[in-house]
Amino acid sequence: MLKIRSLLFAILLPLIAFAVAQQPLTVSAANDNDRALCLPGGDDLSGMDCLNAGPSARLAELAAQGITFPAPQLFAARTPYELSIVPYSYAKVDNEEVPLYATVEDILNNNPTGKLYKSQIKYVALQDRVDTDKGRYYQIATTEWISEELVTRAGLPNFQGYVFKQNPQVSFGWVINETYGRSAPDYTAPETGTQYWRENRIIIYESTMVNDIEWVKVGPDEWIEHRYIARVIPNYTRPEGVPVDKWIEVNLYEQTLSAYEDGNLVFATMISSGTPPFYTKPGVFQIYKKLDFDPMWGTFELDRSDYYYLEEVPYIMYYDDLRALHGAYWQTLLGYQRSHGCVNLSVADSHWLYDWANEGDYVYVWDPSGETPTDPSVYGSGGF
Repeated sequence: MLKIRSLLFAILLPLIAFAVAQQPLTVSAANDNDRALCLPGGDDLSGMDCLNAGPSARLAELAAQGITFPAPQLFAARTPYELSIVPYSYAKVDNEEVPLYATVEDILNNNPTGKLYKSQIKYVALQDRVDTDKGRYYQIATTEWISEELVTRAGLPNFQGYVFKQNPQVSFGWVINETYGRSAPDYTAPETGTQYWRENRIIIYESTMVNDIEWVKVGPDEWIEHRYIARVIPNYTRPEGVPVDKWIEVNLYEQTLSAYEDGNLVFATMISSGTPPFYTKPGVFQIYKKLDFDPMWGTFELDRSDYYYLEEVPYIMYYDDLRALHGAYWQTLLGYQRSHGCVNLSVADSHWLYDWANEGDYVYVWDPSGETPTDPSVYGSGGF
């Protein structure tokens, strides 16, 4: 009897399975508790019998804000460190008026033959040194000698911009002053606990104005006030007045510089442009002279209160009278207006740009905020 039952079961089981397979499969979705969660990362959940909640819902919410996981990548590399190496050691000179000596004999005879005027911006390039009964002296770029007691060695700023291998799909930038993120674009919103340090690179997903303050979103529920960042907004459209597909863009509002070629962003970095009233003049210009190293000095005030003296300024490209793109070994706060009208870059960045650009290349300077005067008649050869 047992054998007969086993035989009948073996015959009927395939028949039952076949019959079940012919019936439409129905799943009751009357209760969400009976449904499985959708897998995170699905592009289209329509028609899927799963519950869009938890991680999947959060990712969908962020995707609607333009935030994806993994985060958008910048296919770029910092400018090579070797580009920051220069054949000089620089030193800051005492703010007071200081004597210079033409020869070592003049030092020994206490016979100054020149001087550097009182100023807070005086830097020299050290080329040699000598120890005398009067102390140690350095020979500077003019071949004159200055006392060691009147100079302080200056380290080069180490900031480096980015050379791009592929066009970025988002805006990005750098933090220019330490700050904390907020959970919403308002100072009444709680801090997130994330601290942003100067020169941190950030991705920017959106911006908004709240109570006349511009905020930028840098991550999920993570906002920073715009004044704490220098932002690059890629724009691959050739500016009006630029007839070729290679140009340099200087954004005075953001304090950033971008270089474009053949419809691609090839380089971007932070700068320091002219501080009021020595504005950097907006307009379209062409590079007319390149110099590896050259001194810069001058004053705009009758009392020489703004006098500056800078030896062996590196990688200079003049484009608008005496205004130039150049390296600034004395400049440690890129991202802020701090020059007398030139566009200051780090040494490494200025070196990269100098090698990439040619005389005749176009420089497009603009201020999207409209705060910089645009009337050319109010500008002199190198200042306001």
